[in-house]
Amino acid sequence: MKHLGYTRGCQQPNHLLLTPDTFVRAPLPGMQKATATVHAAPRLGARFTEYSAEFEPDGTLGDTPLQRFIYVLDGGLRFTCPHFREDLLAGDYVYMPAGAAHSVCALETTRALVIEKPYQDLPGATAPASFRGSLGRAVSQPLMGDPEVQVRPLLPDSPQFDFALNSMTFAPGASLPMVEIHVMEHGLLMLDGGGIYRLGDCWHPVAAGDFIWMAPYCPQWFCAVGKTPAQYLIYKDWNRHAD
Repeated sequence: MKHLGYTRGCQQPNHLLLTPDTFVRAPLPGMQKATATVHAAPRLGARFTEYSAEFEPDGTLGDTPLQRFIYVLDGGLRFTCPHFREDLLAGDYVYMPAGAAHSVCALETTRALVIEKPYQDLPGATAPASFRGSLGRAVSQPLMGDPEVQVRPLLPDSPQFDFALNSMTFAPGASLPMVEIHVMEHGLLMLDGGGIYRLGDCWHPVAAGDFIWMAPYCPQWFCAVGKTPAQYLIYKDWNRHAD
């Protein structure tokens, strides 16, 4: 069907659905033996940049003056900074504050999700330090008391951080308890399973590998469909006044 111009991918003023058949890969400045699929960026209207990086063995990322979060989807990365050196495997992640020196090198063919954004200062709060973790060690908690929807925060619950990143897992048939309309924007990558996402006035079937950007105040709701759980990683701006 792709030869007939069909895709589930869709862009609307308040949301964007990117499906793997629409991905365009290109190197970003400083990348070596790696390419990026930029999913969301200021050019879209987002206040952050989120992209998938695909590395050949020994591939590297370039430097950035922005804060950076890296989540390994598959393969492995060697991460080095002045405070630690660690090999990150699938499900591992690392956060680096703005301007912090670090390097990333692929141990093998690897895919990773990368989020970069300018840091918003908060009076009375110091900027966060580097942080590393693993999805398997993140504490899971039910969403609003519903054990069928589990949330795992990947960053510390601290006003030092100006964004949050969570893993959300839905049992088959489980859904968000309400249609949400709020000031935060989202970047969402489907990891497993699938379902139906309401975005604005559109209803989209979604599956593993899809990316969604949601603008502030975009009506949003999700229900898992199928025989296996659905899981996604979701970014949102957090702990700061809207401007």
